[in-house]
Amino acid sequence: MSTLKKELLSEITSLNTTVIELRHHLHEHPELSNQEEKTTALLQDILKETPLKITTYETHYGLIAELIVDESRPFVALRADIDALPINEQTLVNYSSETKGIMHACGHDAHTAILLGVALAFSKLQQPLNANLRFIFQPAEEVLDAGAQEMIADGVLENVKAIFALHAYPYLPTGQIGYKYGVMLASADMFEIRIKGKSSHGARPHEGVDAILVTSMVVNALNHIVSRQIDPLHPAVISLGTIEGGKAANVLCDHVVLKGTVRTVNHDVRGKIPEMMRITMEGICKSMHASFEFDYTYGTPEVCNDKKMVDLIVNEAREVLGEENCIDLQDPVMGGEDFGFYLEKVPGAFIRLGTCSDNEESCYSQHNSRFNVDDHALQYGMKVLALSAIKALEDV
Repeated sequence: MSTLKKELLSEITSLNTTVIELRHHLHEHPELSNQEEKTTALLQDILKETPLKITTYETHYGLIAELIVDESRPFVALRADIDALPINEQTLVNYSSETKGIMHACGHDAHTAILLGVALAFSKLQQPLNANLRFIFQPAEEVLDAGAQEMIADGVLENVKAIFALHAYPYLPTGQIGYKYGVMLASADMFEIRIKGKSSHGARPHEGVDAILVTSMVVNALNHIVSRQIDPLHPAVISLGTIEGGKAANVLCDHVVLKGTVRTVNHDVRGKIPEMMRITMEGICKSMHASFEFDYTYGTPEVCNDKKMVDLIVNEAREVLGEENCIDLQDPVMGGEDFGFYLEKVPGAFIRLGTCSDNEESCYSQHNSRFNVDDHALQYGMKVLALSAIKALEDV
């Protein structure tokens, strides 16, 4: 291992307690997407004491910190998301959320603390780097109008040659990372359907058009699209999350609103599903004398890892974790992540950081009200990201 890497790992070890304390503070004070004002202010206060160049924005709560060694040289970027979720925390920890109905139920507090620790460690190095580093603290990952797009529009990928990120993963034990070549996470789209019928007395259904009956047929048919119209070798999901309609038990409902999500891991399949849904609904509504409105919103793209970047980050992870603790996940997950927007423009890799300890309280799934990250995982995340950045800097 090089002297530079040893120095960096030493700095990370010395910062471990500070990073854990920061993560606890962030966990206590979560903020929803597009409301991360205090989180960003805290990061700015800490980072302004370093030689890093800090940039904030007027239109959102993103922040970047840059270690610039030569403005003519390219950047390697590391990214963390900073927002929380509208979930009421039910953990038993003494640093649980102080804001009712909001919690860090997806590990973004850990991601933020890890990236800040890496930034602080690099800021203390005495040896010069081969190129520049950009630390991206991104807001609004948990919403469809993804914060990644705003950050990209504001130039965070300018002159960036490689980008890396990690995500807390309670399905792996602390001390392990999970990686995957190619598509790791699905695209995530949203849709809203409005079925329109005609109201009548419930005792005289022949005088109306029952929007609830039409909706039941639509729901059933939409669920057959994946099983009968999509190649089973290309996983896809069409899920309905809400159905709202009707006001009285003896009145035929005249309109129903449905909302749902579509997930795919194949770009061509993603492009075909909206039309498949539209044709399905047209046939049913026409046969039942109903009408419909259909709004489909493309959200985040697939998270597709670059092979060279995966090789790089896995090789570095093996150096600090051991080969047996670097797990090839092989299969994609149908969850979404707006890191996919970055990977559409810049080669990079997204990995899973094991956060499940012997204490089962750290092994609940993401978006669960009892989700909590094992603090011991933070040092592993810092080391893997930091060494990967060093290696990528050598290669740019």
